Amino acid sequence: MNRAAIYAGTFDPITLGHVDLIGRAARIFPRLILAVAKYPPKRTLLSVDERVAIARESVAAWPNVEVEPFEGLLVEFARRKGIYVLVRGLRAFSDFEFEFQMALTNRKLAPEVETIFLMPSEEFSYISSSTIRQIAELGGDVRRFVPEPAWRALRARWEAATNSGT
Repeated sequence: MNRAAIYAGTFDPITLGHVDLIGRAARIFPRLILAVAKYPPKRTLLSVDERVAIARESVAAWPNVEVEPFEGLLVEFARRKGIYVLVRGLRAFSDFEFEFQMALTNRKLAPEVETIFLMPSEEFSYISSSTIRQIAELGGDVRRFVPEPAWRALRARWEAATNSGT
């Protein structure tokens, strides 16, 4: 039996909350694929190539974690990989309804694929990529919320925007 799992998301940008969950999942599963959504339904600040590169650098401490982009339905990606466990994070009760609906929908689409939920450490439970993007776009310091590779990318993006006058 394949004891691998997939943790998927936009990771725009990857946060310390994501990294915390990756570390937890990497201890549980001998192989973890961090699947970076190529064409998410929302506009992203960083390109998929940037998000993949930042994620790879951010998870380098775990040799059993692979990072790759994906597009289309996550359950179809899981089937192609022969992986039957999806890891999802729950930060707060407000995440539960969306994640519950998604897990049930995925179960209808692919009954062989299970979803498990992990909670981040309390210190990361309030961090979201969308909040980080808003802070960064307004010139705020986000380094306490994201791993160093993400901080460098966001700072470079902000500096480029500032220097171009936008």
